[in-house]
Amino acid sequence: QVQLTESGGGLVQAGASLRLSCAASGHTFSNYGMGWFRQAPGKEREFVAAISWSTGITDHADSVKGRFTISGDNAKNTVYLQMNSLKPEDTAVYYCAADLAAGVFPRRLGQLYAYWGQGTQVTVSS
Repeated sequence: QVQLTESGGGLVQAGASLRLSCAASGHTFSNYGMGWFRQAPGKEREFVAAISWSTGITDHADSVKGRFTISGDNAKNTVYLQMNSLKPEDTAVYYCAADLAAGVFPRRLGQLYAYWGQGTQVTVSS
């Protein structure tokens, strides 16, 4: 059974930084994709960033490009989301997810991700 556990969320002021972590267990993720998504109150879930575990190729949503960076540690089966220059509009519950069929390039569609973490709240005050 695949389990994903997020951590690192919190309440910060605009301009601050946070690093989210997602520890994966229950499977070898060397050929998978891992992604971060977020959902703000009253809004649909949206793609934030993703990484192909096998190639290291990353993809970031335009709204976070240049501010957020996804990375992974194969030895620890952990994926990170470094978030800098946070804005109030980044406030959301952040979820990590595992895409078991990802190839060379990571994918953006949430429906393609088979496993999800429980989410971690990020709140950015102005």
